[in-house]
Amino acid sequence: MRYGFIGAIATAVHYLVLIACVELFKWPAYLGSGIGAVVGAQVAFFGNRKFTFDHSGAMNTAWIKFQTTALIGAAVGMAIVAITVKMGWHYLIGQVLATLTGLVLTFAVNRAWTFRRS
Repeated sequence: MRYGFIGAIATAVHYLVLIACVELFKWPAYLGSGIGAVVGAQVAFFGNRKFTFDHSGAMNTAWIKFQTTALIGAAVGMAIVAITVKMGWHYLIGQVLATLTGLVLTFAVNRAWTFRRS
């Protein structure tokens, strides 16, 4: 439940950045998706560290692991957005698919690796 709540906040930040990049700056959607993912990942890290996993281990190690996981998720998401836009779909539809894929992928990796209890 907490993972979903923190994820919703981080996802909202991600989408706001994505929309700003595409609509205001006229950047490609896949690039906006990647930038949004990086910004959203910071929100997600600090929220999940404190509220979801109650992790008290070394922050630097967890932060590096989380960012590695987030970058993998961002790369997958960027690819999904790029492919769906190339197929003629609206970029936000592609981003929804990327978000759902990333949710499953990053939760599994974060639980098993990033915030694993020693």
